[in-house]
Amino acid sequence: MLPYPPIAEHGLIGDLQTCALVSSEGVLDWFCSPRFDAPSIFAGLLDDRAGGYFAITADAPDVSDDGPAGSAEVVTQQLYMADTAVLMTRFLTPEGVGEVIDFMPVHDPHTVTDRHQVVRVMRGVRGTARFSLECRPRFDYGRAPHDLTFEDDATARFDGPGITAYLQALGPVDLEVDGTDVCATLALAEGERAAVLLTVCDADGAPPPAVNVHDMTQEFNDVRDFWHGWTAHCTYRGRWQQMVNRSAITIKLLTYAPTGAPIAAATMGLPEQEGGERNWDYRYTWVRDASLSVRAMRDLGFTDEANAFRGWLLQRLRDGGAPNGEPLQIMYRVDGDPYLTEEVLDHLEGWRGSRPVRSGNGAADQLQMDIYGEAVYALAQTGQVGNVIGYDDWLRCAALLDWLCDHWDRPDEGIWETRGGRKDFTYSRLMCWVALDRGIRQAVATARPADLPRWTAARDAILDQVMTLGWSEKRQAFVQEYDNTVLDASLLLMPLVGFIAPKDPRWLATLDAMDTELVSDSLVYRYDPEASPDGLQGSEGTFSLCSFLHVYALAKAGRVHQARYSFDKMLTYANHVGLFAEEVGLTGEQLGNFPQAFTHLALITAALALDSELDQVAGAA
Repeated sequence: MLPYPPIAEHGLIGDLQTCALVSSEGVLDWFCSPRFDAPSIFAGLLDDRAGGYFAITADAPDVSDDGPAGSAEVVTQQLYMADTAVLMTRFLTPEGVGEVIDFMPVHDPHTVTDRHQVVRVMRGVRGTARFSLECRPRFDYGRAPHDLTFEDDATARFDGPGITAYLQALGPVDLEVDGTDVCATLALAEGERAAVLLTVCDADGAPPPAVNVHDMTQEFNDVRDFWHGWTAHCTYRGRWQQMVNRSAITIKLLTYAPTGAPIAAATMGLPEQEGGERNWDYRYTWVRDASLSVRAMRDLGFTDEANAFRGWLLQRLRDGGAPNGEPLQIMYRVDGDPYLTEEVLDHLEGWRGSRPVRSGNGAADQLQMDIYGEAVYALAQTGQVGNVIGYDDWLRCAALLDWLCDHWDRPDEGIWETRGGRKDFTYSRLMCWVALDRGIRQAVATARPADLPRWTAARDAILDQVMTLGWSEKRQAFVQEYDNTVLDASLLLMPLVGFIAPKDPRWLATLDAMDTELVSDSLVYRYDPEASPDGLQGSEGTFSLCSFLHVYALAKAGRVHQARYSFDKMLTYANHVGLFAEEVGLTGEQLGNFPQAFTHLALITAALALDSELDQVAGAA
């Protein structure tokens, strides 16, 4: 095993309350419990020495203070079982073929629990498969020591501060003590199996019951059937079905089932540039990202997920305002807690030395006016808003729009959460227009009380301002902010939200300008930080979210062949199991937190739009 594998060399498993990453070499190097945003138990992805890991590899590596050593003469393959979150890592060795099947059981996901499990099943497929196991937890981001005891010969217990992990072995797995960790080696002939079950719970929780082969088989069958049953609700039957399904499953895996709140990504601290400082904690719910996921999930037929997030969003309005004095703040914890204090974890080296590693997110109290547009956009994603929003909640929405009429014309930090000061960002004004426009439509459609003359006047004032100040005659394009001529890929959402027709001359000119300045083959930069300093050092890659939004805009503009070329090229940047991080680097590597929900929802949006446009072209031929 090599330290710090590429970010893309991982698959994701989860139980809809937390998740884990497993590398293509069989190393579980990211896992937090009991929630996505809880302190880590395994964080070898951020520090191969201090972070901890749970490895099952196909040989017996030398173990040293420097972490797991390299594996020779082993070829690995990793894949998902189709339409599930069951991950298989296959090892091809000179002696035979072995497999490790990883999954997290999904038990009553809508009920909050401190108890979470990871099942790892080892199989001999052909010849003899030799496995090496190392379980080295490091609690609280590697800051807290732990004690090791054995409940019996096949059950190890790791006690950390307020949390306990049990490792139960099934089959020919002889757990051995290695300091406060455990390890094992075993050989499986063709057809033989062994398994280990990791159970994490509060320190005062009951130990897990003894397990047997029947239990593990039933857990596997149950989780497979759960995912097959869930994906069966997908109504999309167009092109790129597997990639669309994988994106939907990824968004589902990143959604906290008890509240319906999706997080932005599974990880924290993975950099936008190797060795750089653009390293953030994405394990929270952004109003923007989550709101835009509502349309993607609804368009696929997953209405329960869409409605669950609407309920979470309405609860934020019922809470009566954010600590920063605004009606909403840009992000929350999955349970709606608005406090996300940012902390630098100096003891962690960071992925390949990318420091600082941050937990929490200091951007939570930024002013980003666009979130009101995304929020109302999400609440309006039904034919009749009254089907989801009751009268009292409608009054809260109406009060929000009344407030917005008086507060939309303010500089803010913008969608990209720059730390270079507030500016008059065009995208922020665009989404304020969306908030008022969708509010007006819903009030009329459902005969709800509303100050329509006031809302309409504000909406039209925003449109006039964007068309006047957000448009650059010099660039012949809509620009990032009113005081410069920098292009910004966030404006690719203009036609999607109905602000401008997708074939309007101004919009086509903007697309042409973006193609010249922001697009590199099929890849799209969000903006040029040299032309518009964002207060941070270092560079960044292209944003995969923007690349897929570009596909949508091209398709709707009638540039279908260019859109398909770009979309097919973008799919080649997915990792080996169909997952995307936030960015693609200069040499094609994935960068940033992984996997990113925003990218996957944009993939769905692009696929559905492009599929529809291709059908129309075929029908007209």
